[in-house]
Amino acid sequence: MSEHDEFEPHHSASPTDRVLEELQLHGWRPAEGEPDPRPAPDDRIIEGAVADIFDALIATMADTCLDFDLDELLWSSVNMFHRAVERVERKLDDNEQAQKRLQREQDGSEVKSVQLERLIEIGQSLIERRDSLEFFRESAADRYLRATGSPWSPRTGSRVNHRHLTAAMIDSRDFLAAKRRAETEVLVPAGPKIALSGGDTADHRLIWAKLDQVHAKHPDMVLLHGGSPKGAEKIAARWADTRKVPQVAFKPDWAKHAKAAPFKRNDAMLAVMPIGVIVLPGTGIQENLADKARKMGIPVWKFGGA
Repeated sequence: MSEHDEFEPHHSASPTDRVLEELQLHGWRPAEGEPDPRPAPDDRIIEGAVADIFDALIATMADTCLDFDLDELLWSSVNMFHRAVERVERKLDDNEQAQKRLQREQDGSEVKSVQLERLIEIGQSLIERRDSLEFFRESAADRYLRATGSPWSPRTGSRVNHRHLTAAMIDSRDFLAAKRRAETEVLVPAGPKIALSGGDTADHRLIWAKLDQVHAKHPDMVLLHGGSPKGAEKIAARWADTRKVPQVAFKPDWAKHAKAAPFKRNDAMLAVMPIGVIVLPGTGIQENLADKARKMGIPVWKFGGA
């Protein structure tokens, strides 16, 4: 017997030991691509976390040399959640295609049935993830509006809230594609369409007053506008965001149409057949829209010396 016999000899760790150690340290976690039974964060907790993010950025950067970067960073904070939603949406699309493929392959066997049930459970988990991330984005967008005075909208694509089946900002390409397919009410909101076009005018009182008049007459209206980041269309976008009116942004496709992009955009907007067009002071682009609308028999309302 040696003086060291009281010590247990060294053993190599088994795979089971590694699993148990992982559970002790981190708890059980499903892998990516597995059904996830864990609950999503409570809405109030999400709102508090988002408020903390924005408050920290504003308190740190406002009234410093970084003040000019603050708006962009606040916009990017909302966009971070928007991009996360898009990533989950792509996984949902893949899951849907996999479910359709397995539905075609069903042969009555238990194996195929279990595989389909597992895909359905994964899809349900992905839907819960998407809806929760959308709530993060909507809470952040609300904080962005409070901080900057401007509604948040993605630079490309649409902003859709699937939990409430509403669309705050719809890209015209999504709108027209969904209209052709007639697959979803979210991207083709029902109700009379009202088009608005204007230049750099900043008369927000006039614009809000006229839109409120139209909204009173057509409570289920959908606002169409050019998606400009400034001027009358930005004011109209903020009005729609505040009044919870669905809006479709017909942004010019400069890459495809070059200098003709604003006029092609006018054609696309009128192709939706709005029941009326509001024209505010601007340029020949607004006059082009008004002339084309009149030729189609669509009423044109001009305000503010337009």
